[in-house]
Amino acid sequence: MSVGTGQVQVFHAQAETLSGVVIGVADGDTLTVLDADKVQHKIRLAGIDAPEKMQAFGNRSKESLSDLVFEKTVNVETNKRDRYRRDIGKLLVNGRDVNLVQVERGMAWFYRKYQREQSPNDRKLYEAAEDAAKDGKKGLWRDTDPVPPWEFRHTKTKG
Repeated sequence: MSVGTGQVQVFHAQAETLSGVVIGVADGDTLTVLDADKVQHKIRLAGIDAPEKMQAFGNRSKESLSDLVFEKTVNVETNKRDRYRRDIGKLLVNGRDVNLVQVERGMAWFYRKYQREQSPNDRKLYEAAEDAAKDGKKGLWRDTDPVPPWEFRHTKTKG
């Protein structure tokens, strides 16, 4: 699909939907889905970045995701794999965007670095959800100065 500037929007390219049951939750934005053929798929939730396990709210973020998806049938809209061979996607339970719920609950940041890979509507929703969570001091926003996971990871690799 082209836009007026002649640029191509990539978020529609080669999208596929993966269905299965969530059999494991690694943290607040990574999980494992078992499909009907008994194949396991590692999934990284698109558009969000949750606190690392060793970070404040890391365990709460994981618990939040578990409460939403563990042992439930899900659909994953995916069109990309990361360097760790995880499928990157939007996770839906009964049509509900779980990635967005994590942001609404203050259990993840809207990951602006990859926002171009989202639809314009999802970008608006995720940004508004983060703003509302901040304003309501939900989850990680209770801290006066929460450290984003991408900064936390960077300091860990330097030390």
